[in-house]
Amino acid sequence: MGRSPLATCRNRIFPEASMEQAFQRMRDLDLQRCVIYFGFLAIFLFFGITLYDDGFLTSRNLTNIVLQTAPATIMAIGLVFALSAGEIDLSFGSVVAVAALSAAVAMQNGPMILGVAAGLGAGILIGAFNGALVAYLRLPSFLVTLATMGLFAGIARSMTDLRSIPVVNGTFNGVFGSGKLFGVPSLVIWTVIAVLIGHVIYRHTRFGAHVLAVGDNARAAQVSGIRVPRIRLLVLTLCGATAGLAGLLYAGRIQAAKYTMGESDLMTVIAAVIVGGTALNGGKGSIIGALLGSLMMGMLNNGLILMGLQVSDQMIVRGLIILIAVAISLREIRR
Repeated sequence: MGRSPLATCRNRIFPEASMEQAFQRMRDLDLQRCVIYFGFLAIFLFFGITLYDDGFLTSRNLTNIVLQTAPATIMAIGLVFALSAGEIDLSFGSVVAVAALSAAVAMQNGPMILGVAAGLGAGILIGAFNGALVAYLRLPSFLVTLATMGLFAGIARSMTDLRSIPVVNGTFNGVFGSGKLFGVPSLVIWTVIAVLIGHVIYRHTRFGAHVLAVGDNARAAQVSGIRVPRIRLLVLTLCGATAGLAGLLYAGRIQAAKYTMGESDLMTVIAAVIVGGTALNGGKGSIIGALLGSLMMGMLNNGLILMGLQVSDQMIVRGLIILIAVAISLREIRR
């Protein structure tokens, strides 16, 4: 018995092979990679429409979002490398405070270069300390950085007896905070430079390839000649360095250093990195995704504030976003 004219017409318009291929593409879709783009666009449109009269879409407000997220974006770059190598750093919030305070104290009795060296040096040394414990003593990075998070939070509090330290060096504040170059805010310039360098290293260098190989299968990477402990040391040192730079940006923007700096960044940065497509179990990540994730978290915070919601509500939203991102990540792992 022949096919009906309706079935023949349907198969001509929608061939069975084409439909099967379309469904296969949908099944193979990397949700973790695509969610950041859809999420970013959806949140932007939602707040743009609902808060149009409240000034969400004004250039001043959008620029402010970028400026506020600059330190978190810098830290997210370091965390992408750590997670991609199968490690994690929970201490970067405490490192931010120590770095900012170190820079502020150094500039009280010395030039700007001394403050920059003190801030970045503190971040690098703390990151190297974490990395050495993980790489050579083979301690879990989660437990190591959880411990050092509390350790260096206490050190930040004891450095200045809970007092904030003013940063009065105008050049420092201009370079790392409120200054502009050809009309472009310095915080935007730092963000662009960090993202470009991070993306090139992550995608187009041997080190980036080794990071992904270690995160994908550390034993196979070791057999192939990759120095796995060295990679682990370097990615955690990089986390410390990016946290140190974030501390300088915080200090330059508010022209002071406080022991509370970075305390609220842990959830924001982790959410930005995971939503941006970096796998929790290593072997996959995205610097551009982390940038978009950081901007998305900044838009959320900004939009919720304009809607009149409290800090507790913002924390709830960030927690829900992390849960959704983790669920998508684990779904990709099971596949």
